[in-house]
Amino acid sequence: MRFFFYSNEGDPREPVHIHAQLGASVAKIWLYPVVRVASSSGFSAKDQATLTAVVEQNRELIEERWNERFS
Repeated sequence: MRFFFYSNEGDPREPVHIHAQLGASVAKIWLYPVVRVASSSGFSAKDQATLTAVVEQNRELIEERWNERFS
């Protein structure tokens, strides 16, 4: 599974989030106010729960990397 940011995250930039991809499946996960899947294509409900858990466990690191990239 790959987690990433797009270089152009919109103008104005959207709040902190991360994208995930596994094969042809893609998802966008918001970090605030709670970690949740914003959109998903191809991920099952179980996969989405796993994505949410992984992002929750790494929330601080993801936010640090977001701020490094977009500040």
